[in-house]
Formats: sequence, structure tokens, C-alpha cells
Amino acid sequence: MTSKITGVGNYIPSETITRLFFDNHIFLNEQGVLLKDDNAAITSKLQKITGIEERRYASSTHVTSDLGLIAAQAAIEDSGVDPETLDYIIFAHNFGDVRFGTIQSDAVPSLASRVKHLLKIRNNFCVAYDVLFGCPGWLEGVIQANAFIRSGIAKKCLVIGAETLSRVVDIHDRDSMIYADGAGAVVLEANSDDDSGIRSHLSASHTLNEKDFLFFGKSYNQESCPDTKYIKMDGRKIYEFALVHVPDAMKKCLDSSGYFINDLNKIIIHQANEKMDEAIVDRFYQLYSVPTPENIMPMVISKLGNSSVATIPTLLTMILNDELELHNIKKGDVVLFASVGAGMNINALVYKF
Repeated sequence: MTSKITGVGNYIPSETITRLFFDNHIFLNEQGVLLKDDNAAITSKLQKITGIEERRYASSTHVTSDLGLIAAQAAIEDSGVDPETLDYIIFAHNFGDVRFGTIQSDAVPSLASRVKHLLKIRNNFCVAYDVLFGCPGWLEGVIQANAFIRSGIAKKCLVIGAETLSRVVDIHDRDSMIYADGAGAVVLEANSDDDSGIRSHLSASHTLNEKDFLFFGKSYNQESCPDTKYIKMDGRKIYEFALVHVPDAMKKCLDSSGYFINDLNKIIIHQANEKMDEAIVDRFYQLYSVPTPENIMPMVISKLGNSSVATIPTLLTMILNDELELHNIKKGDVVLFASVGAGMNINALVYKF
């Protein structure tokens, strides 16, 4: 028996944020000193490094659980399942519901409980809980759902990934331009009809020396409220960490699946940084001493930015809905998923469609 995706859905906020949005920002370094480049040069450089031209922000009336609900409803409709028959609702996020214009996170009750309530599910034995696992959180939720299904604990699971990172950024930190909002979801069901579904997976947490590569820290504006903290990262250390550890994890996962490198049809990787993702995939193929195939890795970060846990399910939904011109997934295709993020956590998953 395998765990099979029977429905997908996403929510891409309509508010498009271009470079012009940051024209009047005052960007500072860690010491609170004004950066020497003007904002046009700063935004241009960031675009070249990350590939991000635009990003999407949630409406001021929406919070993370609202985005997750919309994606969940789409996935449920796509799957055709009765929500009352869901055994688990797993919601991956990192910052809870942060209302527009505020700085306080709200995660009690869990966002999964909020979605279950809004879906009007009466079944008390549909268990709703959240996963905090950095950017790999949605993929980890899928891995957990697979464990429940394979063990016989569950037959149907809804896994959601949603985030509103625009609410937790320091406007004086140029890294704030990377982050975005969005949501994606899938319905997973037990499958004994064929060999499609999850074939292998791997997870790891590197915490001894890498725990604080991504963290909550003070604003670079030293005159602002010292008790308010924002998402911060050591970009160089994350880049170096990812290039060393993610390709190895991907290889271990693929090797344990029984498939070979030439069997892969797509690699769907967390949309964190275009150049970093390209380097990860190139190093992955180098481990097999084969060249990286063209169009193996779909990317939408240029238009959607980094929405953390939402990037992979958002992208998967776009592909399966034929919204990307150069990319499609058909029955029998083998896809490798991978993610890296705060923790520092890594995971990977091999899926046969």
C-alpha cells in the first residue's frame, strides 16, 4: 500500500509586489548603518542573486489560516472526498496568524483546528494539528500523513502549507524582499490499486552548529522597539549548508526508492533562491556523474517569491493544473521533492504519479 495524492489546491494572493514597493525603504546593515547603494541597486542585486522579480502579499483582511482554508477547499474539491471522512488535517506554518498591522502571532487554537472549524467538519475523530518545521514543514506534514496511512491509523489526510511572511519581516533588512505569502494543500489517500504514490522519504535536523542560521532577531533600525523581533537569516551560511547537505539527502532518498537517476522526470524543490536551487540540483546530478537535464526543475520564484511552506504545494498544483508552459506531470512520472529551512531541517520525498 502507498499514500497517493488525490487532490491538490493552492491560493496565490492577488497583491503583486514589485521592486517599486521598496523604493522608499531605508535599508540598513546589522549595525544600523545605512547601506551605501541606493535602493534601485539593492533591489537589482537581490533580483540577480535570488531570481525574484515579484512576490505576492496577502490581503490585509486575510491571515495565514484563511489562505490555508482556501487552498484546502480547492484540494478537497479536486479530490472529491467528503471532508467528514478525513482522518487528519495537518497544517504546516511557522508564525501562526499575524493580523495585518500587528506584530503578535496567534497560534492557539492551532491553525489546523481553525481550518477544520471553517470546513464545518463534525467528525471529532478527524485530528487537526500544526507542524512547525521551517520551510520543509509542508513536506514533513506529507511524510507524517504517509506514516499514518501506511500504519493503518488513517486512510485520508489533508496536508496544508501556508504562510504570511510579509507580516514578520524587518523593513530595514534587504532580505525582507525575498519573502512572500501563499498557501498550498493536498489530499493524501491510501492506495492499493497500483504502485503510484510515495516511494521513499528522508528527513534530517542539523541543530548542533546550524540551529541559528535562520532565527527571530531585532530590527536593524536600533531606534525601533527593541522587544519586536523579525525573521532573520545568515544567507551565506544557509547557501553553503544547502549545497553541502541537500544534494546528499536527495541522493539517499532516490537510492532508497529503487529508482535510478535517469528515471526522474521532475525535481520540485522549495523555492528559496533560484541560483541556490539550481546549484543544489547541479550538485545532485554531479553525484551521479551525469549532466543536469533541461527543464528538470520548474521554478516560479521569479513571480511568487519565497512563501516558505507554501512554495512546493503551490508549484505542484500549478503543474498538475497545466499552468506552466514548459512543465507537466503525467501518469507514471517519477518526481523528487526536496526542501531545506530553519532548524536547520532537510527533507526529501520520491513520488510516482
